[in-house]
Amino acid sequence: MANPKHRHSKTRRDKRRTHYKAVAPTLVSCPKCGAAMEYHHVCSECGYYRGKLAIVKETES
Repeated sequence: MANPKHRHSKTRRDKRRTHYKAVAPTLVSCPKCGAAMEYHHVCSECGYYRGKLAIVKETES
């Protein structure tokens, strides 16, 4: 594995890191209950995914 022979400056390091941008996940409304959920994830409110029950949610009584 290659290792640098000389130390790189902070400016050079920071120039390399400028291209990274943190992106928030895209949220959509659940077609079953209307809660906000991520694409391709089970709804955390009702437990449905693509119109089918994926997780049985326990009701708080």
